[in-house]
Amino acid sequence: MRLSARNKIDATVTGVTRGEATANVALDAGGVRLVASITVEAADELGLTEGTQVIAIVKASDVMVAVPD
Repeated sequence: MRLSARNKIDATVTGVTRGEATANVALDAGGVRLVASITVEAADELGLTEGTQVIAIVKASDVMVAVPD
């Protein structure tokens, strides 16, 4: 797989919560918890289950930063 995205993070699936159309996939990325919301169809096609090794690819148009008052 070759992608232009540079934010690729190796991770392990720690859980998959399926809804009607969306699956929330919990990931452990070196001790950092990430959650990806993908379609249930995609989760099934990828065969995502607890323990599956994956690459999280982050592609965002905006990153917001806040500081306390």
